[in-house]
Amino acid sequence: QVQLVESGGGLVQAGGSLRLSCAASGTIFRIISMGWYRQVPGKQRELVADRNSGGATNVADSVKGRFTISRDNAKNTVYLQMSSLKPEDTAVYYCNAYIYTDYSRFDSYWGQGTQVTVSS
Repeated sequence: QVQLVESGGGLVQAGGSLRLSCAASGTIFRIISMGWYRQVPGKQRELVADRNSGGATNVADSVKGRFTISRDNAKNTVYLQMSSLKPEDTAVYYCNAYIYTDYSRFDSYWGQGTQVTVSS
């Protein structure tokens, strides 16, 4: 079993910064990728950024130049540094990871979500 535990959400003024963290624990053989999604009520969950084990990243156009994703492979942790935050960044942010739990089985796992609210 795998758990993803997020931290770092909160309330910030527009133009401010926040750093989200997500740590994976449990039966982990190999992590393929880790990343962040966000969702607002009434809309689909959307990719913010992800990073695979080789270091390749995908970053949504809406946050390019403002958000940076990084990973600490030794700690099975992914970070999202968010800067120049805008009210439209307000959402619940979810950590996601694709993890092998043995040689042949991998699954997608989700964290519980952390609220980010940006006031204007």
